[in-house]
Amino acid sequence: MDGPALAALLTGIALAVAVAGTVVPVLPGSVLGILALLEWALFGGAGAGGWIVFAIGSVLFAAGMALAYILTGRGIAARKVPNGSVVFAVIVAIVGMFVVPIVGLFVGFAVGLLASEWVRTRDFKAATSSSIGVLRAAGLGILVEFGFAAAAATVWVISAWIYFANR
Repeated sequence: MDGPALAALLTGIALAVAVAGTVVPVLPGSVLGILALLEWALFGGAGAGGWIVFAIGSVLFAAGMALAYILTGRGIAARKVPNGSVVFAVIVAIVGMFVVPIVGLFVGFAVGLLASEWVRTRDFKAATSSSIGVLRAAGLGILVEFGFAAAAATVWVISAWIYFANR
């Protein structure tokens, strides 16, 4: 296997993990995607085209990360959920990840957030409402970041097809 083919293989694997990592927080996400595109630009043999793909893909990955952060933050702020509740939910999510493999991270976050909000508000209905609002905001942020990551990976796939077809 020659250098560009190996670079394409490694880039493709890293991009697949990066796109999956936008949904599964245990895996590295957008930052890995940017690094994978940098690897393609440096070692893929595509020349200026590799650097153009790196630039476009990096902008897409960065935009996805930024929008996910903004959308999630706005959703949390709209529900007036304090940082302490979110931190507690993250801690319970980490514990949940080890107690219940695969789904424990998500279930732990939801349960931790609901418990923290219930203790804070002393009203189960209000705690449920604010928790669902935060989970929707987080879900929207994940969906947006996933979409941008998938677009960035698609840019690379198209460029790799073009590169290897014209080789």
